[in-house]
Parts: sequence; C-alpha cells; structure tokens
Amino acid sequence: MYLHREGRTLLVTTFLVLTAITALVHATAGAPFSYVVVAMSVIVFALFAQFFRVPRRTVTAAANEVICPADGKVVVIERVHEHEYFKDDRIQVSIFMSPLNVHVQWTPIAGEATYVRYHPGAYLVAWDPKSSTENERTTLVLKNAGHEVLFRQIAGAVARRIRYYLTEGQQVTHGEECGFIKFGSRVDVFLPLNAEVCVDLNQTVQGRTTVLARLN
Repeated sequence: MYLHREGRTLLVTTFLVLTAITALVHATAGAPFSYVVVAMSVIVFALFAQFFRVPRRTVTAAANEVICPADGKVVVIERVHEHEYFKDDRIQVSIFMSPLNVHVQWTPIAGEATYVRYHPGAYLVAWDPKSSTENERTTLVLKNAGHEVLFRQIAGAVARRIRYYLTEGQQVTHGEECGFIKFGSRVDVFLPLNAEVCVDLNQTVQGRTTVLARLN
C-alpha cells in the first residue's frame, strides 16, 4: 500500500499545521497538555492519510469480465435509460464510497477511451438519485471487442474534487488507475442489457478485484 499523489499537498499542509499547534501548546501550556495534543494530532493525520491510501491489487479477471471501478457498497442495480451517451436502456450498477473506503478509480475493462466528458454541477448527497445527472461528474466510456461500458464519477456533498486521467483515444489496460474522488462519493456503471451482473444489492465490493459483470 502507498499514499496517492492527490493527497501530497494536503498531507504536508496538515502535518505542518498540526506540528505548529503542538509546538505552541507545548510552549504555553506545558508537557501534560502537549501530550494530549500530540495524540490527537496523530489521530487526525492518520484519518487524513487513510483517505489517500492505495492498496496494491492484482487483476485476475478474464477479458470479458467487468471489474468494479471502485471500492464501496452496491446501492443500485436496475434497468435505466442512459441519456447522455448511449441514449437507450442499460443496466446501471452504482457503488457508494464512504469516507472510509479507498477513493481511487480503476478502468472496469481494457480498451479504448471513446468518450471523456467533465460536467460541473451541484453537490447533492451521493445517494440522491438526482446526483447522477445534476452533480459534478465525469462520464467515461471504454470500448473493447464491440462492447462499450460507461462509468461515471459523481461528486457528493463532501467530495468536491474529482480527478480523471483518461483522454479520448487512449488505450487502457484492465484495472488501470483512471481517477480519484477526494473524500468518497459514488460511481455509476452502465452495462449492456445482456450483461450478466455478478454482484448483489448491498454487497461490499473491492475495486480492481471484484467482478461486477460478464459481457456476452
């Protein structure tokens, strides 16, 4: 495991601020109080650091298997009309990320990035159905062997910084790092109607590891 580059500036700033506060308390209030501040500072820094942890995982899925692009809990499995890109019915699988989950996103299939769009928007809570179309978000589509999978990074009430690393025409591997949402939120995946969904509602899943679906 290592810490993601998106957290470097914040973690360095947090460390310096906490160190300054601890030094000030030690100079003005003495050792007993400074020990408490040190303990609290370590806890605060550890909480911030865990937001940016990146586990080392190996992709073992087959070529026709869609892997989960994010850690979290499956909160939606339903047939919906996808309005932005496909403009037809798809199976939507949504993964909710809490502040305690890993916040990296990985490519669910290998292939070419055929569509990459960033949409500014609102910051509704991630479990609100309107967040999929009204919140700040990115829409990313990968194509491989005639199949296209769309996945969408969605900001929430707390997560207000989405990072994505794909460009149109880029070739990606299965499970390649493709984005980061600071402090959690949600990822929606849109699959062909004939895809075999391999997860259940309320199931806890691991990005880059759990098989989300199989493409026929």
